[in-house]
Amino acid sequence: MQDLKVTLIQSNLHWENKFKNLEMFAEKISAVEETDLILLPEMFTTGFTMNASAHSETMNGETVEWMKNISHKKNCVVAGSIIINDNGSFYNRLIWMKPDGMEYYDKRHLFSFAGEDSVYKPGNKKLSVSIKGWNILPLICYDLRFPVWSRRNNLNNYDLLLYVANWPERRIYAWKQLLIARAIENQCYVAGLNRIGNDGNNIFHSGDSAVIDYKGELTSSENQPVEFVSTYSLSHEKLINYRKQFGFYNDSDHFEIK
Repeated sequence: MQDLKVTLIQSNLHWENKFKNLEMFAEKISAVEETDLILLPEMFTTGFTMNASAHSETMNGETVEWMKNISHKKNCVVAGSIIINDNGSFYNRLIWMKPDGMEYYDKRHLFSFAGEDSVYKPGNKKLSVSIKGWNILPLICYDLRFPVWSRRNNLNNYDLLLYVANWPERRIYAWKQLLIARAIENQCYVAGLNRIGNDGNNIFHSGDSAVIDYKGELTSSENQPVEFVSTYSLSHEKLINYRKQFGFYNDSDHFEIK
């Protein structure tokens, strides 16, 4: 199976300013060469705002159309979350835009500490997607703290686990450790993309985006709160060989989420 190229765009965000953010990301993406997947942060058009009524869009809105155009132009998947108004309910929705179609995932675990649960409606199902034969599970920020939701099993046997986030610097230790834990326990690659800079609530984000392999070892990490656009190549052959050599998953517990 072919290697998978994943592009992470770690960036500051213009608070509640869709047009500036789309312009900024379009410029950054223009320099991206061959890739299979471009990852954008959580709520990449606004920052992590609770002002959903003023900044939500529909699935026929400008940002979804923008993602569609980028996906066609770059011939790759573009993924990131935005605020969606779906029949009067607001969702923190990850859009998985392919050149030939679109899928989405609604954030399951809402961050009650910031009141996200009082503004947005939680999702109730996971999204399993594939690129070049790779099985992928995309999730959003706070989902990282809940390992049962991301657990690899026979019904959800993925190779790459993704998290797009607005994870604040004050709790960045948990972000870094939990990304590693998810990779080890699921014997999979994990890519975590976080934003940098202060948001409109003066909460600082240090980034610390990373790509971690199936052993829990960092294949890339930027420990400085700087903007970057980087593409990483992941080996499916090495992943499968490691799983065959160390079959820890065969001894795992089996369960269903209801």
